Amino acid sequence: MFRFAIPAVAALGLIAAAAQSGATNSASPPAADGMGWHLSHEGSMAKLAYGLPNSDQLALMMTCEPGRPTATVYGDVQPDSPRLVHASSGPAEIDPLGGGLLDETRIPTADPVLRRLVRTGTLAVDGDGGRFELTATSKERRLIGEFFAWCGGNQA
Repeated sequence: MFRFAIPAVAALGLIAAAAQSGATNSASPPAADGMGWHLSHEGSMAKLAYGLPNSDQLALMMTCEPGRPTATVYGDVQPDSPRLVHASSGPAEIDPLGGGLLDETRIPTADPVLRRLVRTGTLAVDGDGGRFELTATSKERRLIGEFFAWCGGNQA
């Protein structure tokens, strides 16, 4: 009897937890545990991402090359800026983050929304869930500063 009762209670608990986590009336979606800003380098390219560490579960990723005045942005949310330019021309590639079509945009590293990210640790973004802000801890703000120093000196 207990062989069946324990898995059934565990399943009901998971269903209840999923239902509670999906029901929210908040204007900005709550950050999941472990979500945050992460910096990595691949060759000469720097990557600043907001998501789970060491995973492809990312809300946003920006890449840049040293000294370039623009960053390329990928992800489900995009910086909320009128200077954001869709870079896709021609057939769309597959997005390595989500498996869907790649929605690549570019933004100047001197854009006010990115300068605000460096200065205050908040980035206004827009996505399917509406407009909200991604925030950074003091440690993450240092990583963000390193990213923009790599990209274009003191642009942001």
